[in-house]
This record gives sequence, structure tokens and C-alpha cells, in this order.
Amino acid sequence: MTLQAIRFLDVLIEPIFDTEPLRAKTPACPDGFVWDGEVQRVVELLSEWKDFERRGRSARNMQPEHAERAAGRGSLGVGRFYFRVRVSSSRIFDIYFDRAPTDADRRKGGWYLYREMAHKGSSG
Repeated sequence: MTLQAIRFLDVLIEPIFDTEPLRAKTPACPDGFVWDGEVQRVVELLSEWKDFERRGRSARNMQPEHAERAAGRGSLGVGRFYFRVRVSSSRIFDIYFDRAPTDADRRKGGWYLYREMAHKGSSG
């Protein structure tokens, strides 16, 4: 069955790792996350993908030969790691880790709840 986005959120979340990831800037899927004061436990990783597109000012500040290499593996402060997960309530979410520093508290990037997904034709 095909999934479709039913709600876009793009809000900061707090990840839960039962075992702390070895590499903070290239993390694995978290074991859960806290969103809006509620714990959402991941019960299944459905898919994952990476996006190393340079956005905004960073899209124009790299020589072409370096930009091509960075597009395949990312570079300092650039890159998103996406995970489509099913949580214990059976809801499906896309979450991601963005390497870009946003402020002094999140110099290594942050985790976001991107969107809620559902099977095409269902209302949730």
C-alpha cells in the first residue's frame, strides 16, 4: 500500500536512544522520541534515506568539485538523515536529524518530526 502525508509538522523533538549513538552527527534511528510532552516509542523502522543538499547560503559557498563530493556524503553542518517509523500507537511518522546548528544549545544539529503518514485512502 502507498503512504501519503496527512499532516506536516516540522517541529523539534527530543530523541530517545536506549544506547547512545556512536556518532552524533550520523545517527541511527532513535528508539523513540518525545513530542508535545508524550513519549512515542519506535516499534518498526520502515525506511531511511539521506539528503545532503546544501540549502540557503551554504548552497553557494563551495567550489563545484567539492560540492559534487559533498552531495554524496555531506559536509560540516550539512545533511539530513530521515527515518520513516511506526510507533507503538501504530501511527507512522517521518522524522529526521538535521546536522545544521541552529543555536548554542544545538550546535550539533537537532531532531525533527517532519510529517505524519497514512495509507492512501485512509483518514488516519
